[in-house]
Amino acid sequence: FEKAYDGVDLSFPEITEGPKQTEAMAAGEIGIASCLGSTSAILAASEGLDVKIIGIYSRAPKAFMIVVRDPTIKSVKDLKGKKVAGPKGTILHQLLAAALDKEDMSVKDVEFVQMGLSSGENALGTGSVDAALLAGPAAYKALNSGGRMLKNGEGLVDATIVIATTEKFAKSYPKAISKFMEAHKKTLEWIKKNPAKAAEMTQKETGLPKEAVNMMTPWYDFDSTIRKRDIEELVRTQDFMIENGLQRNKIEINSIILR
Repeated sequence: FEKAYDGVDLSFPEITEGPKQTEAMAAGEIGIASCLGSTSAILAASEGLDVKIIGIYSRAPKAFMIVVRDPTIKSVKDLKGKKVAGPKGTILHQLLAAALDKEDMSVKDVEFVQMGLSSGENALGTGSVDAALLAGPAAYKALNSGGRMLKNGEGLVDATIVIATTEKFAKSYPKAISKFMEAHKKTLEWIKKNPAKAAEMTQKETGLPKEAVNMMTPWYDFDSTIRKRDIEELVRTQDFMIENGLQRNKIEINSIILR
């Protein structure tokens, strides 16, 4: 990325919470959110914030999952009346709702406890919750400390993470957007050609062991092209948030796609 923006002073602030990313974009503090949950993008746009999707960061249905430890919980149906921890209004929350819906149940049939990934993983480990909604490294850690995957997103959610900016930034700095997407594409091409080096860098960045990186890498589809299926998934995501009282104003999904 620094090569793509030769002569420009770049900064890469680490903002992991979706709402804080969209707020930072709206305030002009960042120009591009390179890894933003689709739920956060849609919700922010529905509240009038200037958010435009310019690409897909990843699709990873296998990386988002419901994890349990209790051997008596053998199916999603067994979650009825159980305490389930997870981040509200997120892809993981959507996964829970979709999994329950398949069994003619809803989130109201479980005791949902708002919790972040790390807290949820810890709560599951101590037995203070019966199930935790986990993704990525948190899911891996739980699975390797006595946890068991009850259900992942396959067939339920695509778990779409987007690359976003604002219309104001895109109009003011169109070359910055095109350079970013080109650099992103070249990075993905480099990763494909240098998987061992990429895995080593990922280990160093995340602190995860080699086996964790090797296990999780195939879970992710990093193709940045916005496909028809991606837009359909964004529509389903909006429907989920409205149905669960998480979003007040419905928007036209295509209106936040910047091509």
